Amino acid sequence: MPRRPIPDRLARPYYADDRTSSKWEPTIPIVTLDEIPFLRQAGQLAREVLEIGGKMCKPGTTTDQIDAVIHEKIIEKGAYPSPLNYSGFPKSVCTSVNNVIAHGIPDDRELQDGDIINIDVTVFLNGYHGDTSATFLVGDVDSRGKELVKYTKECLEQAIAICGPGIPFSEIGNVICNHADIGGYSVSEELSGHGIGHEFHCLPLIHHHRNYEEGFMAPGMVFTIEPALCQGSPMGVMWPDDWTISTVDSGRSAQFEHMILITENGAEVLTQ
Repeated sequence: MPRRPIPDRLARPYYADDRTSSKWEPTIPIVTLDEIPFLRQAGQLAREVLEIGGKMCKPGTTTDQIDAVIHEKIIEKGAYPSPLNYSGFPKSVCTSVNNVIAHGIPDDRELQDGDIINIDVTVFLNGYHGDTSATFLVGDVDSRGKELVKYTKECLEQAIAICGPGIPFSEIGNVICNHADIGGYSVSEELSGHGIGHEFHCLPLIHHHRNYEEGFMAPGMVFTIEPALCQGSPMGVMWPDDWTISTVDSGRSAQFEHMILITENGAEVLTQ
């Protein structure tokens, strides 16, 4: 699958040429005041691009068409699409439809009336990554699908609301699961939120299920929260492409993601 071209003038992350992934350091990075404006810019661009992709989620549109438009928009803004060639990922965005939990690869499949689709956008701008995702309704989605999307978005909002200095990372999973339980949904344990900045992925890992992971939030930490809720089993199965993860029972899954900065008094959403 050929990669979309990147102009030579654009700065790119190191993995863009060698198909590697993030360089994990043993400690959680703390950003400086000088770095925060760059993180805001990257986060806002990711959000802008995501909104463009969301408007394309109509019956008859292919996920590859969404990838093409997002790719061009990111380049137009002087940024690099972070997923492209990360560990060899072949596209510039992830598109996960219906029962796909995450990392769906855009292709020629046309979206159908009643589908739900998560678009996951990450950009590399001025040396920093900005990462966000949302699940969109395609045409006339049934009430159960709409409710799944609604609950997933609420789980993210409630998790962000409790973030601030001194809060245990594990409390995020408790908040998400408590709300998911009310709707009768399960929470995927396949993937986690993650630190982000100069690196696409770094510490801390943010688990969305109930957990006893150690660690507390502190000012200057930047990470994503990205819960994926499932209508049935939370277990996932990896497709032969070594990227796409779908639910084991074909139940639908929805996901929302924001990138947040822990401040002295709470948290700032960088992708809102």
